[in-house]
Amino acid sequence: MHPDRPVNLPLPRLAAAMPVTAIASFLHRVTGIVLFAGTLFLCYVLDLALADEAGFERAAAIIEAPPGALATWAILTSLAYHVVAGVKHLLLDFHVGDSLRAAKIGAWLTIALAVLAAVGLAVWLW
Repeated sequence: MHPDRPVNLPLPRLAAAMPVTAIASFLHRVTGIVLFAGTLFLCYVLDLALADEAGFERAAAIIEAPPGALATWAILTSLAYHVVAGVKHLLLDFHVGDSLRAAKIGAWLTIALAVLAAVGLAVWLW
């Protein structure tokens, strides 16, 4: 191992050095993981809601509580980002925006639309 090699990389400095296309790709992967885990939460709440009337009340209480509302917001925000990034990838399949300049614009647009969706979902949920 070379002695000048860094032992650990500080994440903020590493993220600042990454191109916006890499950040958009990383966020697409992270939102996929959040959606996978969030599906388990949503299935649990759905199972409670469909069990009986008392289960429906418990499911509503879970969703209305601050941690449940935050989890619901995170899942919906991840879904919004994942859909927008997926549409961007579909456009790339048709060679729309496959230059480096267009890829950067598409990444910024994807992140901006996801931020708008996150704010809109927060207003809608709370």
